[in-house]
Amino acid sequence: MEIGIDLVLIYIYPIFVILMILEYVLARHLFDLKESFSGFAIAIVASAIAFFSKAFALGVFIFVFDFFKEARLDYFGYESIGWAWFVWIFAIIADDFNFYWHHRFSHSIRLLWAAHVPHHSAKSFNLSIGIRNGWFVTLYKPIFWLWLPIVGFEPIMIATCLVINGIYQFFLHTQLIPSLGWFGKIFNTPYVHQIHHSSNVEYLDKNHGGILIIWDKLFGTFQCNISNVKPKYGILKDPKTFNPILLNTHEFSSIWKDVQKTSSWKDKFKYIFFPPGWSHDKSSKTTTELQQALVDNSLIPKLDIESTDSH
Repeated sequence: MEIGIDLVLIYIYPIFVILMILEYVLARHLFDLKESFSGFAIAIVASAIAFFSKAFALGVFIFVFDFFKEARLDYFGYESIGWAWFVWIFAIIADDFNFYWHHRFSHSIRLLWAAHVPHHSAKSFNLSIGIRNGWFVTLYKPIFWLWLPIVGFEPIMIATCLVINGIYQFFLHTQLIPSLGWFGKIFNTPYVHQIHHSSNVEYLDKNHGGILIIWDKLFGTFQCNISNVKPKYGILKDPKTFNPILLNTHEFSSIWKDVQKTSSWKDKFKYIFFPPGWSHDKSSKTTTELQQALVDNSLIPKLDIESTDSH
């Protein structure tokens, strides 16, 4: 989750901080203060980076929107999709669709996972995780949104949808809200999102949605809560540190070490761009391989393991 820096500093973060304090008062056992303060440090730097990266991204959206304006007019008969209320609905849905694939690829491509992993490295699950965003995510995230200005969505509308999605996702990071029944069958909820942050093999790389959970159901990455499998938060390759710098760089360092293990350029490429856990000598396993092993050993019922995502 990333939010525009101007709104964060003026309006959003103060509200978030108040809610985090309230959650801490109500459920202290859900917090590790060292981990939370480390998350705050990560969030501050991430916001500073986002100030520049998002301004650049908006500039790119504007440039792309203008560049394709004549082509849209020639082929589709319009310069802009416009600002009508129903266009906003389409834009929010399209933005959420983009987020799903951005998020899923951030788990299934190791280089992107290295940027995203700080958000998952916390071993607790509370509202402070909602602002714990990797420092390098905003450097590649806008790529997934480029098609929107090409087809004619206004750049400011795109940026606003990103903010709306980001705010919604903050509230997904709490254990104090139970299952919301029918609402959770369509929309992402804290109860559903807990699965996404779990390091249990059964739950790895599921429920990637932002606002809507229907994308996971459509594309085979949805996982409901398994009654006898309590979520264990964090990642399998725990860096065992609260240092914000190490939390943002440890996986990049691991990639570099793995690349040096082999002389094959093909294998070097795979260490960077294949799913986390891939190894040329089978010394480690991907999520798909771990989940398949559970199924083969009949330790759990057959899982939906169509995605080959990270851990």
